[in-house]
Amino acid sequence: MYNIHNLSFAFFLFILFTTNINAQKTESPWSISVGANLINLQGDNVDSGLNFGAPSLGLSRYIGAGFSIGVQFGLNNVKNNTDDFNYTSLDGILKYNLTSGKILPYLFAGYGISRFSDGMEKEGIFPSGESGRTTLGGFGINIPINDKLNINLSTSYRRSLEINDSFNHLQHIIGLSYNFGSGDADKDGVSDKKDECPNTPGLKEYNGCPDSDGDTIIDKEDKCPKIAGILEFNGCLDTDGDGISDPDDECPKIVGLIELNGCPDSDGDGVSNPNDECLYQSGPIENSGCPWPDSDGDGIYNKDDLCVDEVGTIENKGCPELSSEIIKTLNQFGSRINFAANSNNIYGKKNFEVLNNIVKVLNENLEGGIIIEGYSSSDGEEKYNIELSIMRAESIRDYLIDQGVSLERIKVLGLGESTPISDNGSPEGRASNRRVQFKPKRK
Repeated sequence: MYNIHNLSFAFFLFILFTTNINAQKTESPWSISVGANLINLQGDNVDSGLNFGAPSLGLSRYIGAGFSIGVQFGLNNVKNNTDDFNYTSLDGILKYNLTSGKILPYLFAGYGISRFSDGMEKEGIFPSGESGRTTLGGFGINIPINDKLNINLSTSYRRSLEINDSFNHLQHIIGLSYNFGSGDADKDGVSDKKDECPNTPGLKEYNGCPDSDGDTIIDKEDKCPKIAGILEFNGCLDTDGDGISDPDDECPKIVGLIELNGCPDSDGDGVSNPNDECLYQSGPIENSGCPWPDSDGDGIYNKDDLCVDEVGTIENKGCPELSSEIIKTLNQFGSRINFAANSNNIYGKKNFEVLNNIVKVLNENLEGGIIIEGYSSSDGEEKYNIELSIMRAESIRDYLIDQGVSLERIKVLGLGESTPISDNGSPEGRASNRRVQFKPKRK
């Protein structure tokens, strides 16, 4: 059995290792471990019981791609039937991490020496009669307690190549591991702890970061890492010298305006030349920099003109309409047309003379149409008066059509007793309210 000094040594190592522990990886490639080991002899005529011992020590170095190399050392007291042996092992180890995660399984294999000493004085550290060259292979897991501390569990089968006073056996290890040191994952000579670009080879003067184009601006801060540029433009050039770096300049070889992303505007209409279909004519961006066409020259663009080949008015959406003077003349004639109460009939020579004058005016002004508004006096119900006023307007319309005025030029509207022009309290007033009025017909 091991004495109190061995146990004190193991406890000291445990305290030492748990004061500053982190997970083994490229940033901390070295790992040292301490724990206890259990030996289980294998073979015929041996005591296969478990034998507990301590310490078990290990030192390894992560070399990349999941592989680590190292050495491990173990002490134990092994009982075989009536014999007691002081057990010592020393091995070179190759370890491979299977995955990376919360629990880290790994495989390992190695070659070394296992000594089963019976206590008799012999020469040498590993006398051949008590030691056996040993091959081993096993499986283990690391369980992180936090980002600095791992619980380590492993088991391996150890085969002795000299079987005289040595044994094939299983070795189980329970312990803690501590990783330390500063790796250099990108192999650029700058430790990962100081390397600001730890996964990309770089230069020492830039703390491990590369400067591919040699413009003294490191790649991760260089907007153009393959082209030597200047700091003002984040490592890029301004080929045309317009104050806009080439990556942000839509016209990098032509001097342009900042507000147009580095492109020129030859006609000053606010549309950059690459997007302007009329470089030397000002026009809105909605029409690709070209002026809107106005085919009939009436001041209304074709896009808004319902009569693109006829001169019209803004009020009639570009279509022609009767002028205010003509409408005034028509109403002067219309004011002389009289209807009897409760009637829409046109009668009397004077009324037809007036209507013929209206026909003449319309035939002399063929562009534009009219709205005939019919009215009534306040006699009768409102609904009846509206119907009567419509019929009066229709009577006028029908006569005009009979005289050759196009139906498309005329629209009728009945407004009943609304908007009287005289007092409905007198026969004369009611007579003047039974009338028609004219307005320009518009789109």
